[in-house]
Amino acid sequence: MASPAASSVRPPRPKKEPQALVIPKNAAEEQKLKLERLMKNPDKAVPIPEKMSEWAPRPPPEFVRDVMGSSAGAGSGEFHVYRHLRRREYQRQDYMDAMAEKQKLDIEFQKRLERNKIAAEEQTAKRRKKRQKLKEKKLLAKKMKLEQKKQKEGSSQSQEQPSSSSEETSGTEEEKEEEPSFIMGR
Repeated sequence: MASPAASSVRPPRPKKEPQALVIPKNAAEEQKLKLERLMKNPDKAVPIPEKMSEWAPRPPPEFVRDVMGSSAGAGSGEFHVYRHLRRREYQRQDYMDAMAEKQKLDIEFQKRLERNKIAAEEQTAKRRKKRQKLKEKKLLAKKMKLEQKKQKEGSSQSQEQPSSSSEETSGTEEEKEEEPSFIMGR
């Protein structure tokens, strides 16, 4: 059997390589070191801090028991209490003013966003209408050309019989004449 002293002796741990102390010289190097440290163990969870909540003053008390002022009759220590309460109230009022201004700016921004959206929709509708008119014009012009071709063919057909190959080529010409649905620069 092994002696109790021998069982308490552990084998020596393998020593880690001593890491060189690196002192970052600027913010970029500091960020690089942090990233390298994180990437050494990619399975480890990365703590992402929560967004700090916006500061808000304490609400005013429901009932003030000891009303005092800086007038005569107050003790020497009361002025400091009064001053602190006054400062806190001014802070609360400034906060409320800032929040009202922020709300006003948010409402103005939403109105401006809505106006811009309506203007963009109107402009889009106007351009869509213009495209439709151009498309209709092109279709009408195409029909007119086809009718003129047919009339010419009809008048020439009475003079001579066209071959079937000319009809096939006229069909492919119609396909070649087709213009794109949009024209750049107009």
